[in-house]
Amino acid sequence: MTYETMARIAQQGGAVYFFLIFLGGLAYAMWPKKRDEFRRAARLPLDEEI
Repeated sequence: MTYETMARIAQQGGAVYFFLIFLGGLAYAMWPKKRDEFRRAARLPLDEEI
């Protein structure tokens, strides 16, 4: 196996890995149970009560 072949496999594997991580983060952010938590976090800078 040549260096170029190994580099190509590593690059493609890394791309797939990061794409799966991205999809996991997207699913976490869009999960219905998390909606209220994210809305509350979005309002935090605007709230005067701490």
